[in-house]
Amino acid sequence: MIVTIRHKSLRLYYEEGNGAKLPHDQLSKIGRILTSLDAVSSENDIMALGSGIHKLAGNMKDLWSIKVSANYRITFRFEDGDVLDVDYVDYH
Repeated sequence: MIVTIRHKSLRLYYEEGNGAKLPHDQLSKIGRILTSLDAVSSENDIMALGSGIHKLAGNMKDLWSIKVSANYRITFRFEDGDVLDVDYVDYH
């Protein structure tokens, strides 16, 4: 279950369905990702989401990443069955 969302526009979309401040062409994929993250309860559930998802390394080693587009990712932490610190980032 999603507990915290760091990205202000992503939180607005998740809580109120207002995606005006996110790229219009990515809204359906972002919505599917958020719905999927809200349903996970284990790392196996996360891995079952398919390709484009992986655990990060280095100074971001506590985060998971899901590909939204060529440059954009949704990142998050997973702890005790909860999804935390969901963010929408361009880290490439």
